[in-house]
Amino acid sequence: MRKTAALRNLLRRPELAFVLEAHDGVSARIVEEAGFQGIWASGLTMSASMGVRDNNEASWTQVLEKVEFMADATSIPILLDGDTGHGNFNNVRRFVRKLEQRGVAGVCIEDKLFPKTNSFIKGEQQPLADPEEFAGRIKAAKDSQVDADFQVVARVEALIAGWPMEEALSRAETYEAAGADAILIHSKRSTPDEVIGFRRAWGDRLPVVIVPTMYYATPPETLESEGFSLVIWANHLLRSGITAMEQTARTIAHDRSLFNVEGEVASVKRIFELQGAAELADAETRYLPESPKDAQVVVLAASRDPGFGALTEDQPKCMIEVGGRPLLGRQLDIIRSCGLRDLVVVRGWKAETVAFDGVRYVQNDDFDDSSSAWSLQLGLPDDDVPLVVAYGDIVYRKHVLRTLLDENADVAVVVDLESRDRHAKPSGDYVKLAGKPQLAGVLEDEPLLLERVAGTDESADGEMIGLLKTSRAGTIRLKAAMERLQSEDRLRHANLSVLVGELLAMDCRVRVVPITGNWVDVNDLGDLAEASSY
Repeated sequence: MRKTAALRNLLRRPELAFVLEAHDGVSARIVEEAGFQGIWASGLTMSASMGVRDNNEASWTQVLEKVEFMADATSIPILLDGDTGHGNFNNVRRFVRKLEQRGVAGVCIEDKLFPKTNSFIKGEQQPLADPEEFAGRIKAAKDSQVDADFQVVARVEALIAGWPMEEALSRAETYEAAGADAILIHSKRSTPDEVIGFRRAWGDRLPVVIVPTMYYATPPETLESEGFSLVIWANHLLRSGITAMEQTARTIAHDRSLFNVEGEVASVKRIFELQGAAELADAETRYLPESPKDAQVVVLAASRDPGFGALTEDQPKCMIEVGGRPLLGRQLDIIRSCGLRDLVVVRGWKAETVAFDGVRYVQNDDFDDSSSAWSLQLGLPDDDVPLVVAYGDIVYRKHVLRTLLDENADVAVVVDLESRDRHAKPSGDYVKLAGKPQLAGVLEDEPLLLERVAGTDESADGEMIGLLKTSRAGTIRLKAAMERLQSEDRLRHANLSVLVGELLAMDCRVRVVPITGNWVDVNDLGDLAEASSY
């Protein structure tokens, strides 16, 4: 339903409706979340939130800007407190057109002179507009609207100004004849007697709106039984906010600390919720190209590798020093230098020795009885964000990671095409390529893809070095592969090669980033010596 039609229905439905004041986008969203079906955009509270008086000191364009943010932040209709219409009939015509363009459902105009003064400040001394001239403003508003359901409410100030009931009724009749959609009858008495008297004399000619700021103790059942259409709670969010802000400010000033207020105020997370941060994050996944810098990095560094003897007796393999710097520290330096900042390290053996600033840690307590895929599933984020996955015991040059990050693929792995020529030892990470192997930088019509994980097959084309990247879509595929391995009770002892093989079995295209050397898989003292040159 359009907001204008929703407001029209609120005014005309048989049961009593309630709307609450808001003065900016956040308060408007709070009103909607509280369950109200409409918002009163109060002139008093909007001007107060700007630090100015309710005397038309805020221009109509400033009011328009405020209410536009409120309309954008919510899905329920807004009835704007339009004061006097900000001038004569000509100002009203332009004002209504602009309100419609901003998504406002209706405007309430009061029969006073411009510039107005708040009704509760010497109300008896405030002059009222000539009823025929004000009727011209109402007619101009109705003639200017494009949407037939846009609501124009005529606010009668006669009772506030000390005029008799007959004057209030006469003015209301004039405004009805000019085309008003509803009448707001205002009173500053502490009981509802005046507005009830008006309603009984007025009958059902037009819906009657009230603002029970002064007669707030009146039960809603009484107001409903008298046939009122709409109740406006006109200023209570701003008033409650002032009370809370004053208390918080006094406490902080007195304590010179946040200790006694932090648990009493809304969390920053709540602010993000009201700002719609979640919607923006969802929109970014649909509209923005993925940036390598958005990726979460998961470094798998849980193993001890007893083959290193005393070197890993008191520390994991990733903390062995090469040239005075731990293996893991060297890799984290390269990762950061490529602009990646969301870093997760999966620790296991002697976890307390793995400590680097700016890193989140995940613990694999079963490091002795699990493999790299198991560590990876412990470090995976709940959200389907892009990933970079790395073994914690590899050393490589910076351009290797940069080339991987530049690859536009859902799943990509780095493969050394000359690994077998340089290493006599077998590897379980050998792979077979689909098509002729090409070195990085050679332009080809077709991307270089993995055909299968070859294990120790002598006919393999290269070796995966332990660097893998996924897009958001690739992360979803990766998680699905891990779930399948888990369902078959194979995940605990699977390494990355097994996981990549599962992706291939699920018809996932795995792109190859080819390199020739420029990396070391540190598995013995000879590898340590070679790594020291990087």
